[in-house]
Amino acid sequence: MSASPLFDKINADMIAAMKAKDEAATSALRMLKSAIQYKEVDLKREIKDEEVVEVLSKQAKQRKESIEGFEKGGRADMAAKEKAELALIEKYLPAGLGDEELAKLVEEAVKSTGAAGPKDMGKVMGALTPKIKGRADMSKVSALVKSKLG
Repeated sequence: MSASPLFDKINADMIAAMKAKDEAATSALRMLKSAIQYKEVDLKREIKDEEVVEVLSKQAKQRKESIEGFEKGGRADMAAKEKAELALIEKYLPAGLGDEELAKLVEEAVKSTGAAGPKDMGKVMGALTPKIKGRADMSKVSALVKSKLG
């Protein structure tokens, strides 16, 4: 039993996939488990749920980039494999924020930090990041904050 119930769930699901002889899920879950364990080694302690979410978000982002590259390269077979892995990863990520909810959080962060212009973007992002980490695409959030401040 680790410090992260999410990591324990991924591990249990990997074992279940192995028993069910689901090679695609087993492979993807092994890759996730490995990435999480590398993070644990880097941290030199047991990993927490929020750190597992960071690893999963990074893995999801890598899959999205791979899908884009494979589709541009005409490799539909590889894109499909990456899409399946992405769907599996997204099962473990917290529910994403909707556009309205995200806009509301950005508005609150701008008010709470007293941001007046683009030079205050760092303050707003600093206040916003802990609330939305793993629940929204940070490049989208950044663009929303820029438009709000600019």
